[in-house]
Amino acid sequence: MNTNKKFSDRFDWTLAFIMLLFCIISVTAIASAQTSGQYAANYVTKQLFWYFIGACIMGAMMYFEPDQYKKMSWYLYGSGILLLALLLIAPGGVGQIAEPRNGAKSWFHLPVGDIQPSEFMKTFFILALARMVSKHHEKYSMRSLKTDLMLLGKIFGVLLIPLAFIMQQPDLGSALVFFAITAATVIVAGISWKIILPIAGSAAALGAGLLWMALYMQDFLQHKLGFSPYQFARIYSWLDPYSYASSDGYHLISSLNAIGSGEIFGKGFQGREVYVPENHTDFVFSVIGEEYGFIGASAVICLFFFLIFHLTKLTLQMKDPFCTYVCAGIIAMITFHVLENIGMTIQLLPITGIPLPFISYGGSSMMGNALALGLVFSMKFHHRTYMFGNHDEDEEFL
Repeated sequence: MNTNKKFSDRFDWTLAFIMLLFCIISVTAIASAQTSGQYAANYVTKQLFWYFIGACIMGAMMYFEPDQYKKMSWYLYGSGILLLALLLIAPGGVGQIAEPRNGAKSWFHLPVGDIQPSEFMKTFFILALARMVSKHHEKYSMRSLKTDLMLLGKIFGVLLIPLAFIMQQPDLGSALVFFAITAATVIVAGISWKIILPIAGSAAALGAGLLWMALYMQDFLQHKLGFSPYQFARIYSWLDPYSYASSDGYHLISSLNAIGSGEIFGKGFQGREVYVPENHTDFVFSVIGEEYGFIGASAVICLFFFLIFHLTKLTLQMKDPFCTYVCAGIIAMITFHVLENIGMTIQLLPITGIPLPFISYGGSSMMGNALALGLVFSMKFHHRTYMFGNHDEDEEFL
């Protein structure tokens, strides 16, 4: 077994370079966004600070081996649940809950800023799922429909606890991310398609049914299932934003106008003409689309594709099932964030409070994603090759 590689050989330089590019794009977009006059603070400096904190988190996590994270997974999962529970009962003072945003209480108000526990819980959830699935397969090496059903029950058991707290906030956007992570884990875990397909079909039918009920049975969803009025408003303004142009549809219309006006090559740095509220956070892609046009927006999407490709290549080369499941969960989390955020800015998907990873301003989002990529850096840094292994298995990561 080869464990005597130098630091330069063990460090994931490709991933670090991708993160540097994201930092440049993020700072450039935020610097342009805050020139519209709606901002009193300098978010460029704050974003650089959060990038520094994220780099420190990733650097610190790199020096712990994946086996150590495997041992800590349930403790981290429990601490995440504790934070979500504390969020609902936090007393006043320094740790008071920040003012509700769109009807959701999802943040702790701290001196360094508002912190959203669900962003950290996503990574803790991935670790807990990975350990649970890997342990299940160790115990039941001979798979059957019975063992697959047992595993599926365990997966949903791990999901339901954080999901219950998140829906109490309520935070539908984060809940959807947890479902995406769960779906990816179910597929990678090798559960029989005889089980997956009926569940997927039922989930699709449920989603369609909820959408129909949101249009025609609002009172039932609001009073019986706990849906909030702002969630209905987001659905209506997504389907027909121009009928709500002066209220809930204003944000989406502004985003569509901004991206559309950028055309092919855009208007250049700080050349924006369309006002989009809070465009340094969830709608930062509208800034990129307007200033750099189709070419610039496509370049950003390609960079995300390259990140996901790199993580996928790493996942396929993992020899430890635990690491494979962790990487799969991280890929699902980032992919869903990207698809939902970009999709909502161009009316392909409903608007949710999901930021664009590594580009939107936000300390919680940056630290949560740094935790996830810190695990990836750790896996690359501590990856072992074997003297008599297959050449394809022992090749270096991209």
